[in-house]
Formats: sequence, C-alpha cells, structure tokens
Amino acid sequence: MALPPIVASIISWVRAGYPDGVPEQDYIPLFALLGSQLTEADVQFVAEELAGHGDEHTSQAIKAAISDITHDAPLDSDVARVRARLAGGGWPLADPRSA
Repeated sequence: MALPPIVASIISWVRAGYPDGVPEQDYIPLFALLGSQLTEADVQFVAEELAGHGDEHTSQAIKAAISDITHDAPLDSDVARVRARLAGGGWPLADPRSA
C-alpha cells in the first residue's frame, strides 16, 4: 500500500534528520511532535514505516512511545531537541523557533 504523500514526506524528513536511525530517547518527543501536527492515523503510518525498517526491539519501543505519549508528556527540552534535529533534515514544520 502506498503511503499518503504527507506521510511519505515526513518519513523522508525523519530519515534526513536521523540518518543513523532515531535514538530510543527521542521516540516519545518525536511522536508527541508528530501528534501535534498529524492525525492519529498518519502518526500510526509513520510509526509502522519506521518500525518496519528496524528490529523487533525498535518496533516494540516505538509502539510503547506512542502509548506513553498519552500518559507522560515529554519534556519541552526533549521536544525542542527533536524539532531542531528534524529542522536540520529540512522539515518545515519543525522550526525550532516555534517551540
């Protein structure tokens, strides 16, 4: 199944911002940031795409991060760090000045 164009773009931006993969400590702020910009379905598409290219541990950690967002808000400093990383990858929605 082809990804919606916005989701495909976001996957590209995440991979540009994190060429070596998203570190586990950035999962919660990343998905919190995505959740503030995308629909829940779009966030699930992104998570599935990122998890599909990782090992089982990565897949489980991403799913746990999405679940954790509803229980524990990430620190503003963590979200700002992820925003800056994505902005460095060219993501126009992740301007660090908008934090």
